[in-house]
Amino acid sequence: MPVPTPDPAEPPAPADGSEPSEPTEPSEPAARYEVLVAGGGPAGSAAALTLARAGRSVLLADAGTGPAKAGESLAAVAAVLLDDLGIGPQVLGSGHLPCYRRLSAWGSAELRSVHSIRDPYGHGRLLDRALFDRRLRAAARTAGADLAERSAVRPPMRTPEGDWSVELRGPAGRRTVRCDWLVDATGRAAALATRCGARRRTLDRLTATHLTLGPGPEAVDGCSLVESAPDGWWYTAPLPSRHRLVTWFTDADLPAAAPTDAGPFLRRMLRTRHVRTRAEPHPADPGRAPRRAPAHSAHLDRPWGDGWIAAGDAAVAFDPLSAQGVLTALVTGLNAGEALDARLRGHRSALAEYGHGVRAVYAGYLREHRSVHRLEGRWAGHPFWARRTEEPHLWPVRDTRGPTGFPGAVR
Repeated sequence: MPVPTPDPAEPPAPADGSEPSEPTEPSEPAARYEVLVAGGGPAGSAAALTLARAGRSVLLADAGTGPAKAGESLAAVAAVLLDDLGIGPQVLGSGHLPCYRRLSAWGSAELRSVHSIRDPYGHGRLLDRALFDRRLRAAARTAGADLAERSAVRPPMRTPEGDWSVELRGPAGRRTVRCDWLVDATGRAAALATRCGARRRTLDRLTATHLTLGPGPEAVDGCSLVESAPDGWWYTAPLPSRHRLVTWFTDADLPAAAPTDAGPFLRRMLRTRHVRTRAEPHPADPGRAPRRAPAHSAHLDRPWGDGWIAAGDAAVAFDPLSAQGVLTALVTGLNAGEALDARLRGHRSALAEYGHGVRAVYAGYLREHRSVHRLEGRWAGHPFWARRTEEPHLWPVRDTRGPTGFPGAVR
């Protein structure tokens, strides 16, 4: 069960349109790559690794901004994918927790359990997400990709020659690189794709409010837990640090999502039946406030265009209830890398085939999403649940589109 946090994306430009006061002296001539991958999470790393192994020159740029992600889970089948890539032991070694059971109170107050013994791929994992991402980036670098850490990607520009000129901003200042193709792996922001004309279609307004509690005295139980409520649902899981994550999911426009601090958050949590019993042994830091992050379902109207392709949450983002976010990021990153390599080898329909695959995955997700929410019938008349079970959703899909006027944009 992933817990979303703000996606690292490019820093905003000043409101008055001026440029930040950073060093502007010209440096060495622009480095040249076939592909620049923006975003150093699972999708970006998988794409960079795949392309580098295919012999492509790749730069993986990781902005490294935003708070660290916590409480992410990885489905058991992902270990097969990572083993097929030859990096399973390297990425899934020590530092993560095995997840042997998934507990849920959904549709009734009774707590149900699904044990990993029923999964043909074994147990899942509760990730140290920062460690997981670092190891994936290291694997991409070992495969031959160049890595630019703590480097934000600014809006790309088409050159007279038809390729992209991209400015990176990092600890050493600014530098410019040239590339033929862009991979947008910037998360829900889809910062490059929307800049170049793709439309972001958002299905709902789900938001996550999460708080990390202190280390508890009990042994780590290796279980995640979901508990539904009248206006949303709760998630809790132990962290590899022996801390415990508690997260409340609801819609941003509902009273249940009103701004809060630790006091109201904890009082609401103590009204639960099952989450409370796992959280109570963990001390709460009175100075630590809950954090909020988007958790909505969304997709791009097209996950590729002239000179670019999107992967991970930039292409298709799932409700965390699916527990498929990291796995989907890895799969779409791998598939995007393979599709782009095929396109560079002359397979003209490779990107269109990738787009069809992404759309099929999202359509299947929507069917399952509605089916799972219909299992909770106790609060069918409450707005949160009604929005997810009626056909169609009460909210129309919302289109968002970034500016397309920067020079040479072709998407």
